Amino acid sequence: MANIAEKTACNVFYQCRTTASKHNEQLCSREGAADLMSIDRGRLYRIESGVANPYPEEVHMMADLYNAPELRNHYCHNMCPLGNTVPEVETGSIDRISLKALGVLKDAKETRKKLLEIAKDGVIDDSEKEDMQEILDYLEEINKISAELRAWIKKNL
Repeated sequence: MANIAEKTACNVFYQCRTTASKHNEQLCSREGAADLMSIDRGRLYRIESGVANPYPEEVHMMADLYNAPELRNHYCHNMCPLGNTVPEVETGSIDRISLKALGVLKDAKETRKKLLEIAKDGVIDDSEKEDMQEILDYLEEINKISAELRAWIKKNL
């Protein structure tokens, strides 16, 4: 096996390709993967070595070909030209994700009460801003866990 630079070995696009190569022999080589995606082998090298960011359509192709939906999230969280617009998902086991979901959902009733109390007069006054921030943080956590669960399901269906 060829020597792989540390920067490349740590690259998520390279890691997903090599993981996928266990199920598709053509992905063992960069040339085989590039042929399957109809992109230049040098372009794939630059992506895998971190010299170039992939285009969104390349991320979609890699995510589908490698069965790695987490690549879409990685791109949107770390490389999107619009900025960090999605929470970063952790790829984990279904039991770990489920426990996190159950843990956050146990607070739903209290969060619902706070939101109803704030919304009943239609105005967020200064005394309610801290509660509103807590509600926003709670929703962000639900969004993150939901994204993790969606990624797990897409990868394992």
